[in-house]
Amino acid sequence: MPTAHARPSIRPLLAAPSGATVPVCLDALGARLIEQHGFPAAYLSGGALGFALAVSEALLTTTEVAARTREITQRSGIPLIVDGGVGFGDAVHAWRALAEIEAAGGAAVELEDQVAPKRAHHHRGHEHLVPLAEMAGKLAEAAGARRDPEFAIIARTGAVRHEGMDAAIARARAYVAAGADAIMLTPRDEPELRRAAAEIPAPLVLMAMAGRWPAALLAECRVPLVIDPFSGQVVMYRALRDMLAHVRDLGTPGGDGDELMTLYREMQAVAGMEALYAIERRTTEQDAEE
Repeated sequence: MPTAHARPSIRPLLAAPSGATVPVCLDALGARLIEQHGFPAAYLSGGALGFALAVSEALLTTTEVAARTREITQRSGIPLIVDGGVGFGDAVHAWRALAEIEAAGGAAVELEDQVAPKRAHHHRGHEHLVPLAEMAGKLAEAAGARRDPEFAIIARTGAVRHEGMDAAIARARAYVAAGADAIMLTPRDEPELRRAAAEIPAPLVLMAMAGRWPAALLAECRVPLVIDPFSGQVVMYRALRDMLAHVRDLGTPGGDGDELMTLYREMQAVAGMEALYAIERRTTEQDAEE
C-alpha cells in the first residue's frame, strides 16, 4: 500500500496536455475501481462528500476531509486530488489543511477563492469571492506548508462567472505567482477557454461533466485534466433509489439475481479481499476450502 511518503505524483499528469477525465471518488472501493478502469487520477469532491454525509460541503471540517483522504490513499495507488474548499478558514486554516491533506497521502489539493466560512447557498450558484490579495496570501501560506515538492496546489477561481474573464485572468496569474501549480476555472465557451490557455502561465484544470469539451480542443489548449465532480455520485444515487423502490413495491431488488451475486463477488475482488483471504489461509484459516 502507498504511504504519504510514497504517494503517486500528479505532476506528470499536469505536464501532459491529454484532457484526461478525473472521476469523482468518495471511498477506497471507488478509488480502486477508478484505477482498475485506467483513469489517471481520482477526485475527492467536497460537494459530493457533503452530500454523502447529508450536509453541505460548507460544514465539512479539515479532519473529516483528511480522514477520508487517508482511507482512500491507504487502499489504492491512484493519485488523489482533494477538494480543500476554501481552506476551512483564513490563511492559517489553509496552512493546516494543506499539511493534513498532504500527510494523509493526497497528491494535490484544490483551494478556491470563495469566502470562508463557505456558504451552503454556493450549491445554488450564490458564490461570494474574497479579494484577490487575500486569496493570494492564503495560497502563499499553503504552499509554504508543503513538505513534499511533488504535492501540487490547484487554485480554483469562480471569477469567470461573477467578475468576468478579465478578472479571472488577473486572479489566475496572481495565484500562480503566489505558488499555485495549476489553475482551475470554468470557461463558458470556446473563446474563453482559448483565452485562458493563452494568458494563464500554468496548466489549466477544468471542472465539467465528462464529454463537455471536445478532445481536440482540450489538446489544442493543452488542458491536462477535466474533473467530473458529480456524475459518479448521481448515477450511484439513481441506482440505489430505483433499487429501493423496486424492493418496496415488488419485494425484490430487480434484475437477475445471479448477476447480482456475480457483481457481489466482483466487488470483493476489487476491494482487495483476496489478499486478506490469503493471509488467513496462511494463518488462522489453513483448513478453509478455496
